[in-house]
Amino acid sequence: MNVKSKLGGLYIKMYFEIKEQFEINRDEENAVKMAAYMKNLFPFYGLPSPKRKAIYKELLKEEKRKKLLNWNLLNKCYEDEYREFQYFVIDYLVAMQKYLTYDDVPHMKRYIKTKQWWDTIDGFDRIIGNIAFVDESINDLMLKWSTDEDFWVRRISIDHQLSRKDKTNTELLERILVNNFGSSEFFINKAIGWSLRDYSKSNPNWVRKFIERHKDKMDKLSIKEASKYI
Repeated sequence: MNVKSKLGGLYIKMYFEIKEQFEINRDEENAVKMAAYMKNLFPFYGLPSPKRKAIYKELLKEEKRKKLLNWNLLNKCYEDEYREFQYFVIDYLVAMQKYLTYDDVPHMKRYIKTKQWWDTIDGFDRIIGNIAFVDESINDLMLKWSTDEDFWVRRISIDHQLSRKDKTNTELLERILVNNFGSSEFFINKAIGWSLRDYSKSNPNWVRKFIERHKDKMDKLSIKEASKYI
C-alpha cells in the first residue's frame, strides 16, 4: 500500500469515528425540531452545538498540530446526508483558518454549491473573507462573486467582511452592495441589511451616509436591518 492510499484509509477511519459518536449521541426528538427549523431540507442527529463540538474537539486539536488541511476528510464529511457533518466541516475550517490560502477557495466553493441553505452559507462567508488578510486577491474574487448567478454565492460576497470593524474595506463593501440592489431575493436583501448593521456598530456615520445615498434603490428590508443601531 502506498503512502497516499494509507492516508486515504486514515481519513475514512476518522470519518467513521466521528459518525459513530454522532450516532451514539443522537437525540431523535431534537433531530425532528432541528430538521423542521431548516425546512426539513436535511436530516439531523439532533446534536446541540456544544455536544457536537465536544465530540471532535480533540480531533481538531490534532489537525491544528499537523498544520495541513485534510481535504479528503472534509470531502467525505460534506457528502454525508446528516447536517451535523456540514457543520463539522465549517468548524474544521474555522479552526484551520490561518492555514487557508486563496488556492483553497475552489475546495470550499464546491461545498458552497451543494446542500445550500443559510446555515452553511453563513458559515463560509468569513472563512473565505478572512483569507484577504493574507492574500488581497480575495477582494477581486468577492467583487466577482457579487454578480454571480447563484444568490447564495452573492450572499457570501455581501457578508464576507462581517465583524471586521475598522478593518472593513468600505469601497469594496459599497461596490458589492450596489451590485445587488434591485434583487427580490429575501436572503440577498437581508444580507445587505446585516452587513450594514454590523458595520454601523463601528462606523454609524458611514452607514447613515450610505443609506442616504442609496435609499431610493435599496429594498425596505435592507434599510430596516441597516438602521437598527443608528
